[in-house]
Amino acid sequence: QVQLVESGGGLVQAGGSLRLSCTASGRTFNSYAMGWFRQAPGKEREFVAAISGSGATTYYADSVKGRFTISRDNAKNTVYLQMNSLKPEDTAVYYCAAGGAFKTVILGNVAYWGQGTQVTVSS
Repeated sequence: QVQLVESGGGLVQAGGSLRLSCTASGRTFNSYAMGWFRQAPGKEREFVAAISGSGATTYYADSVKGRFTISRDNAKNTVYLQMNSLKPEDTAVYYCAAGGAFKTVILGNVAYWGQGTQVTVSS
């Protein structure tokens, strides 16, 4: 069993930055591919970014490519999402996710979800 706890959300003006963190319990963190997803009000949850267990491979949704960076520190059991040049359309609840395979995480087929953290971008 893996528990994921997100932090770092908040209110920011358009053009600003935030860094989300997700810390996992357990001793096998580096065996999981990790991902970030988001869900805006009235919309379905969507993929944002994913990173392989080693951190060597990353993948981004087109809507955030060039603005967001996913990274991980396996010694700290933590994955990060650095969000720059934020836009009002980035407003959503952001969820951390863990899965066994990098490609399946991208598809949303994950084993564990965090509780979510709210990100609000004002115009």
